[in-house]
Amino acid sequence: MAVADQTPDAVDLEVRWSRVAAITDEAATTLLRAAFSTIIRESNDYTVVLMDPAGRTVAESRAGIPAFAALIGTLTARLLEVHPAETWHEGDVVITNDPWIATGHLPDIAMISPVFYGGALVAFAGSAAHVPDIGGTATLGATDLMAEGLFIPPIHLYRDGARNEGVVALLRANVRLPVQVWGDLEAQMAAHEVCRRRAVELLDDICEPDFGPLSNALHAMSDRSTRTAIAAIPDGVYRSSLDADGVEGRPTHIECAITVEGEHIEIDYAGSSPQVGFATNCTLNYTTAYSVYPLKLLLDPGSRTNHGSYRSITVKAPEGSILNPVFPAPVLARHLTGHLLSCAIYRALADVLPDRVLADSGGAPAMRVQFAGRDKSGAPFAAILFASAGMGACAGHDGRSTTAFPTNSGSGSIEALESTAPLLFRRKEFRTDSGGAGTRRGGLGQDIEIVNPGDTPLRVALLGDRSSHPALGIVGGLPGAPAHAEYDDGTVPALKSLSTLEPGSAITISFAGGGGYGPPSGRDRTAIAEDLRAGLITGAAAIRDYGTEAVTAARCSTENEDPEGRD
Repeated sequence: MAVADQTPDAVDLEVRWSRVAAITDEAATTLLRAAFSTIIRESNDYTVVLMDPAGRTVAESRAGIPAFAALIGTLTARLLEVHPAETWHEGDVVITNDPWIATGHLPDIAMISPVFYGGALVAFAGSAAHVPDIGGTATLGATDLMAEGLFIPPIHLYRDGARNEGVVALLRANVRLPVQVWGDLEAQMAAHEVCRRRAVELLDDICEPDFGPLSNALHAMSDRSTRTAIAAIPDGVYRSSLDADGVEGRPTHIECAITVEGEHIEIDYAGSSPQVGFATNCTLNYTTAYSVYPLKLLLDPGSRTNHGSYRSITVKAPEGSILNPVFPAPVLARHLTGHLLSCAIYRALADVLPDRVLADSGGAPAMRVQFAGRDKSGAPFAAILFASAGMGACAGHDGRSTTAFPTNSGSGSIEALESTAPLLFRRKEFRTDSGGAGTRRGGLGQDIEIVNPGDTPLRVALLGDRSSHPALGIVGGLPGAPAHAEYDDGTVPALKSLSTLEPGSAITISFAGGGGYGPPSGRDRTAIAEDLRAGLITGAAAIRDYGTEAVTAARCSTENEDPEGRD
């Protein structure tokens, strides 16, 4: 270790970074195991980070929602403007779900708590998690934020280790599932305690009074890595535009201009749709998160992320636009806009980085389905179906089927969902012919059939897109199949709607396929044959997309294979 500037040498730095990364991963595991709701336990809708006293992330958990991690750092920096470092005490816990400073909508509750060592503030633990209910009407028809649930400004849940019983009572009185919501908040606090304890142990082990030298070194390393990747792109302005379903009469339009200048990138969304009186607005912090994350994957996927990873990237969107709405715009379904940004960014950079970009993913944006009502005992319930569409293809691989992107939320266990909600899953299978054709085929979506086995109707809230605008292919690839929903009586609900699932009735949710990469004429005949044999595509679709000659050749190659595996 270099004594002069207290900066760890390369080997020591890597060991210490592994230690701080392990701290956040252990804390994330604690959150998963202690959480009450399936949204966290099964669908991984959370993040955990460790920050320095300025609110800059030092390490970010590698599970959960990676795009959220950067938001916790900016939130903490904002909190420090109101609650300066010297006003924090041991045992403090501050929570908020303000969409304009936290993770973009009310169901995500962010939590910040300080870490003290030797009586001094040395770090912050931070987390965010999607709770199963936050009150409100949860409808896309809401015209302002107040209809979407309980708004929590930054407030002390604990102060000096003492619980604020008034805040707890307020929270529990304004949600439909108080036991689950409070249980999830306690799980977040348990994760923070792991962060605090392990951070103190690390400082003991390395004989340092604080994280100053280590965090500075880690930030510098991440910054260098990102800047090196940016510098390899030719300077210039790269543009794209895309359209999505939006809401009836108000389709969503995204304009994206990426300016590369030396070691810096600016992403500007000027020209995108103005904000709307519906829940598809996306606050600027969420816009930033879902711009920085896909760009990081494209440019520098191999290194760990922290505050330094983002210093060379600037994100702008006009105030009053759908990507930077003015308070109190409704934002419940902000992912239906924010998830589209990965597609816009990759399309803008396709000409200059063709071997790295992905075609559009069917899950960009993700489709969510909320079921609510009463169970057999008459108790209220609310459950959200997290399921994945098909990823877009890239130069080297077919798109992954039923895989979330750009979010990292998991589908979770159907059995776990059935055990907590009066639902029966009759069918869950790959959606044949849903992947876009190309030299590399897009990933398949899925069909999920859900039955109401009870005696009372259930409310079904659909939050989806891509019914009219499928995931597009790239570099000559074809689009994937659009998303769709249908009741067993033939009724087709809009993908942004509230409807009713009657007792004994079923609804089938069809998740979109990913776009293809490269012209279909370039697809290997063996790959076509494998797709046909596996039932991923039908013969009719193969002939339509690849041509009769290619399909005939593919089938002949299969018929001529030696059944014993010999040449």
